[in-house]
Amino acid sequence: MDATAADASRPLYRRLAEHLAGAIRGGTLPAGARLPSVRQAAREQLVSVATVLQAYRALEDEQLVQARPKSGYFVAAAPRGVRLAEPGTSSPPEAPLAVDIASLYELMIQMLGAPGVVSLGAACPSSALYPGARIRRAVSQAALRHRALLTHYPGSFGEEALRRAIARRALGMGLTLDARDIVATGGCNEAIALGLRAVTRPGDTVALESPTSFGFLQILEAQGLRALEIPTHPRHGLSVDALALALQTQPVRALLAVPTLQNPLGACMPVGERRRLAQLLARHQVPMIEDVIYNDLAERDEHRRAVKSFDTEGLVMVCGSFAKTVAPGLRVGWIEAGRYSAAVKRVKPAFGGGNTGIVEMAMAELLNQPGYEPGLRRLRRAIGPRMAEARELVAAHFPRGSRVTDPAGGIMLWVEMPTAVDSIELFRRALAAGICVAPGTMFSASDRYRHCLRLSLGGDWDDSHRGAIARVGALACTLAAEAARPATPQAANDEPRAA
Repeated sequence: MDATAADASRPLYRRLAEHLAGAIRGGTLPAGARLPSVRQAAREQLVSVATVLQAYRALEDEQLVQARPKSGYFVAAAPRGVRLAEPGTSSPPEAPLAVDIASLYELMIQMLGAPGVVSLGAACPSSALYPGARIRRAVSQAALRHRALLTHYPGSFGEEALRRAIARRALGMGLTLDARDIVATGGCNEAIALGLRAVTRPGDTVALESPTSFGFLQILEAQGLRALEIPTHPRHGLSVDALALALQTQPVRALLAVPTLQNPLGACMPVGERRRLAQLLARHQVPMIEDVIYNDLAERDEHRRAVKSFDTEGLVMVCGSFAKTVAPGLRVGWIEAGRYSAAVKRVKPAFGGGNTGIVEMAMAELLNQPGYEPGLRRLRRAIGPRMAEARELVAAHFPRGSRVTDPAGGIMLWVEMPTAVDSIELFRRALAAGICVAPGTMFSASDRYRHCLRLSLGGDWDDSHRGAIARVGALACTLAAEAARPATPQAANDEPRAA
């Protein structure tokens, strides 16, 4: 295993991991094969034990190997079943559009947690995936140690301990942030709204991926902004070339994007494209709001590197939260706005001022604990197998010709069905069967994704959820068959005649 023959600019553990991954995918290391022990591999490769352990953990995050207690690391079994093709690059409208998706979103949220409904719609993680006891302990200790905060109005920008903890965690995204420039928020959406408010006015055009998060569309709608959707590849993310053309032809005031595990596609931009994007924004002096909420769920380190790490002019505002990775119920987010920091701090009081200091101190404690990184690895390992299983279910039960994404991490799949399948009607029929899914029209200001849907897999996962995916697939097959059925003679006679 000659890892040193790879590109020397890449981390040593990553080169070793990729060498082993190639051997696994090529069949040299078959399913069930035992990898060399950590110490043996370290001796063979002339590297440290820590380097080998990091490489093995990276392979474990990618579900290529499995750790067995007291036995070592073994090659994981290959996924079973038929592999579906992934969707193609999106082709959104070329003109900016007004946004109106509120009614459909409200209906889906009403169904979240409703009795008798299996939810595959909202990207809300299950409490079973998080260390509930550790979170409760952190909140209790924060209330005891910092009880004076309960009788003081909070500062507008967040507790210093939290901002310092966020700055430390940002190092893993290639960022060196000054804690004084970080503003704490009540979740990631508030951070994004602050960034947009700082650089746009009602009627302005904002470029964003297509399809995109319906939460983003809600924010744009609330602020009276127009959405210019940019073609997006299901694996590589936003097309930088298409954005370059848009910046030459449209009055784009800002870019809003998720380079890592984009919602709903799960795409991860290559590092080179992230650098190109930062350079493009600098040439046109266009600000970007970068959402990094899913970065810690990515399987590979290079996918966690933020576009902001390539920003030399302060144009990129980075926003995040810990709702998907640490404690969804604490609702703690943040923004570091670069050259727009002063503008964000001016508008922050209009969004409700400060947050709850006790909650922020509890989050700071959770971020500083040594169990943070192992907790992320456990979370990724818990979600990975269900993603593979869900893809198999889609392959087995959805109409012929369907396509599905294969993201490198995250909690959601994007399914593209034959165009005859109307996802709004599928949503209605699935809901009647006690299943909630997210129809594709929620992820665009246009009607372009009416034959698509998003499956969110971060919630509970048991036989009822497996059965729900199979049931949705069967309903989609029924819709496809109904669309292919020729019109009856009576229906043909009922059609209006030409004048």
